[in-house]
Amino acid sequence: MKKIKWGVIGCGGIADRRTLPGMMLADNAELVAVMDVNPDFANACKEKYGAKYAFTNEADLLAIDEIEAVYIASPVFCHKPQVFAAAAAKKHILCEKPLGLTIEESEEIVAECKKQGVKLGAGLMMRYHGYHQAMKALVAEKKLGQIVSMRGQLTCWYPEIPGNWRQDKARSGGGAGMDMAIHCIDLLQYISGAKAVEVAAFAGNQTFNYTADDFSNILIKMDDGSVMYVDANFNIPDAAARGRLEIYGTRGSVLAEGTIGQVEGGKVEVVLSNDTLGYDAAQDRVDVEAVELEAKLGNMYTKEIEGFGNAILNDTVPPVSGDDALQVQKVVEAAYTSAKTGKNQTL
Repeated sequence: MKKIKWGVIGCGGIADRRTLPGMMLADNAELVAVMDVNPDFANACKEKYGAKYAFTNEADLLAIDEIEAVYIASPVFCHKPQVFAAAAAKKHILCEKPLGLTIEESEEIVAECKKQGVKLGAGLMMRYHGYHQAMKALVAEKKLGQIVSMRGQLTCWYPEIPGNWRQDKARSGGGAGMDMAIHCIDLLQYISGAKAVEVAAFAGNQTFNYTADDFSNILIKMDDGSVMYVDANFNIPDAAARGRLEIYGTRGSVLAEGTIGQVEGGKVEVVLSNDTLGYDAAQDRVDVEAVELEAKLGNMYTKEIEGFGNAILNDTVPPVSGDDALQVQKVVEAAYTSAKTGKNQTL
């Protein structure tokens, strides 16, 4: 199998923790170079993952002719110039979310990649989780009937850290909403096949004093008539978080717990009933037992790298495209606007 030759820009954080280990397992990927402004990070990753080169400047990495694709895992405020430079160098780009600090930046990023004729993918890797794929198939097969309600919950404990860019809205684009709610919204849209059309939200700071939001509660009307609720927090202890996805339809429900994260795992329970049943005044809810959903689990980051690589090799649209990332970012931005104005926002 032909292997896509990769460069990685920003090799600390998620790149070193998850994506580079995943890349090492990908059948169609070969790591050529890494870059980080911190030379210790760059050199450590070069040795750890067997790259040929380590740089502290993206221009040096992009000058390597054999590199065909770059993975950009730098802070969000660096994305636009790095994407533009990579696109000008005719490298295909897998970029972490959000693509840009603002909708305008992300629109420019998507447009520039199309102009330069390079593929643009986004790091919404939770779509690749085996359970999420199985949930999507269940919904597509109409096993749950008409979808009427959905919920996503993703939280963590993120106390104030001096100089932390994620806690600075000017450098991150947003806090709990942009960093965590965005995954839930993307997943529930992906699983259900429905898209957001109207948004109402509360967001701000309940606990911490950084400029990014530490909580975001979002209510979304979907184009199929269903309603989605997402709650994301930076102020709930990790041990208290459950990371839930819930989908309810006229024939049943799905409850996933612990599937939202950086490792494939968790548990998914399915209840299937019958929408032809008559009204039960006693509302007896013990007639049907939940069953565990089965799925083949693996490494989301390996699947992400392989999926993007296959899009290059087969000249197809990436499984999670730049357009996908732009759309879900618009939903989160609409939530921020709603929280600020107190008014519902139409997409």
